[in-house]
Amino acid sequence: MAANKCSRALSLRARGVRFAAVSLTSMACAAHGQPISTPSDNETTAALVTKAVALEHGEGVPKDPLTAIALYCVAARAGNAEAQFNLGWMFANGRGIERDDAIASSFFALAAKAGHVYAEKMLARVGPSQGELPECMRPPQRPPPLAALDEPDPFVSLPPNRQKIADLVERVAPRYGIEPRLALAVIAVESNFEPLARSQRDARGLMQLIPQTAARFNVRNPFNVTDNVRGGLAYLRWLLAYYQGQVALAAAAYNAGEAAVDRYRGVPPFPETRDYVKRVQRFFPRELHPYDAGVVAPSPILGDVRPRPM
Repeated sequence: MAANKCSRALSLRARGVRFAAVSLTSMACAAHGQPISTPSDNETTAALVTKAVALEHGEGVPKDPLTAIALYCVAARAGNAEAQFNLGWMFANGRGIERDDAIASSFFALAAKAGHVYAEKMLARVGPSQGELPECMRPPQRPPPLAALDEPDPFVSLPPNRQKIADLVERVAPRYGIEPRLALAVIAVESNFEPLARSQRDARGLMQLIPQTAARFNVRNPFNVTDNVRGGLAYLRWLLAYYQGQVALAAAAYNAGEAAVDRYRGVPPFPETRDYVKRVQRFFPRELHPYDAGVVAPSPILGDVRPRPM
């Protein structure tokens, strides 16, 4: 990442970009490669930052600065200092977003508070923070729907018995605020569309509800297709709200339970759970999903980095 930012800085200098932006670039170039203290980092937020960096710079994926900012914001709200610093950098340099030194200074202040040494130097450059942060640092109560996925839909050509299940999911999932493709991904991984599936752990039906989860979400007959789907959707809605739309954490919790995700502060190190998350995200290749913040208070592992005066 450091080499890319520095090389881009030289390119900008050659094109006559004004001195302030070049000065910020040269300072940050000197910063990279040094250890950074990020006490709130965990494996999940670090993975979000890695993907955001790729999207910011177009490394292996099409450049998408707005999605990069959205992912950085999720990690920044959880206290990830590198995400906070990178957001400050983007706003300070107008990288894919309108330049805003006030917002940049607020992000640099957050990162500096978390121990990011070079954020302090950038803060000195752009000026003291007035506590101004963008809307992405204020998670909406009801986020807008997802844009259509570009990837081919793996559920478009199903055999008749599975198509009936998919049709049910398409009708019912929106009532729970769930993208049908995510629900179908869970069904495919959990039971392979088998309504009578039953695991060694007594998980039952299409969405493999254990008795405690079935009772928790008022499912009387887990082998009834409609009852099972409604119960699984209710649980997914709860998990997405609890983890503020982070698909990997919600999927991990669906497999291993939210207690395990909270205990490990991210996707647990269980091979089964890690494979489960990868399989779900192959069917539903999104990091974030809309959620209803009114369903449940967020998990304590997410932190609470909200806008406030510095």
